[in-house]
Amino acid sequence: MNNSPHQYDAVVIGSGFGGSINALRLAQAGKSVLVLERGKRYKPGEFPRDVTDVKRLFWRYPKKSDFRGLYEIDFFSGIGTIVASGVGGGSLIYANIHIRPDAVVFEDAKWPRSINRASLDPYYDKVADMLGIAPVPADVSLPKRDIFRQAAKKLNRDVFDPDQAVSWQEPGGPGREACRMVAECEFGCQYGAKNSLDLTYLAKAEQLGARIQTGINVMHIEPLQSGYRVHYKDVGTDKAGSVDASRTVLSAGTLGTNRILLQSRDVFRTLPKLSAKLGSGFSGNGDFLGSIQNSEIDLEPWKGPDVTSVMRYFDEAPQFTMAAPGFSQPVMQVLAAMGQPNQGWLRFLSPILWHKMAPILIWAFKKGLLSKPGKASMPNAGDPARMTNLFAIGRDNANGQIRLKNGNLDITWNYARENHELVEKMIASMQEISDIYGGTFAPLVTWTI
Repeated sequence: MNNSPHQYDAVVIGSGFGGSINALRLAQAGKSVLVLERGKRYKPGEFPRDVTDVKRLFWRYPKKSDFRGLYEIDFFSGIGTIVASGVGGGSLIYANIHIRPDAVVFEDAKWPRSINRASLDPYYDKVADMLGIAPVPADVSLPKRDIFRQAAKKLNRDVFDPDQAVSWQEPGGPGREACRMVAECEFGCQYGAKNSLDLTYLAKAEQLGARIQTGINVMHIEPLQSGYRVHYKDVGTDKAGSVDASRTVLSAGTLGTNRILLQSRDVFRTLPKLSAKLGSGFSGNGDFLGSIQNSEIDLEPWKGPDVTSVMRYFDEAPQFTMAAPGFSQPVMQVLAAMGQPNQGWLRFLSPILWHKMAPILIWAFKKGLLSKPGKASMPNAGDPARMTNLFAIGRDNANGQIRLKNGNLDITWNYARENHELVEKMIASMQEISDIYGGTFAPLVTWTI
């Protein structure tokens, strides 16, 4: 540290949607800004594609200090999660989709009264402008979009093409191209067509003098007489360090933010007065995944962005939206070959498998078991061109509890029991779509486990 009272006017922890916007606004206000990001910076063409290179693919630090990849997958006591590590945060691997929530969403008593659709609309407008959002061009021929929309019509469901943070035309800039329609949105766009935060908000913040430091895993925050000291570890050397700032923006994602605050309160005791409510009210966004195998129609799932259209189920509670994401051809080949395993024996093994799922998956990737279609005949395995995933996002009861367990983050929540009406409606709706496609349906295998 230098001898000045604060090294920076502001330290922003995390470079995802919260951190990137704050970094830009502070830089625009003439403040000196440091952004701390645990992951690395990815340029177009640098995202991992060799699925056997697990150290570049997965984030396991500090459990495994040399695993500093793009995806962090965890299976907690009550729910499984996947988050990103890298400059740009979750924008690197999300499906580009931007849908403004209905006003009814904010009627839930858990929202502060000042937060509602009307108060947020001006900010949604700003984000839409910065990220250049627009739906998939109507003149692009995409069988998976046409078939999904036909299913919606048969089910008498509202369907629309959502805005996406994608450059459908040449965006300009080094290494950037227009969307190639190769369905790799959730694996890091190799062509720079995704208008991710590193290429938008953070790029502008850096132009104004903000600094981004990668490979920094923040441990806890210590209040000073004026400002804060942020304590961290360098993930490359495992050495401890700290930085002072007049203000600190904590925007390390849901899991990262809660981890830092819980450690600050309960482990390092630098913020002992934090509320006992810290970590409560966690929501999984009502996410539910399933798949359709052996559709009667060639879906060409690897053509286009991952998601093209969205179906609405908002006529009555519980409410949700539905999409049918398809991925690149190599990914769909693997998913189709995995089939839809028998649910019965998976339930029997679930007490053993659940907490071991992350290392099992990483082992399977490393051994190449998931890098190409399997030779064994799995139940309902079939032609990848006739497969699609189904993804529903709904309104769960947001009753998860994030806590520290033996020094590690954990989430407790009896999700299936507390949200059974939502899950049952999602499964029934997915089965209806599968019937129209003429295929076989099953929930994601981890749901059974």
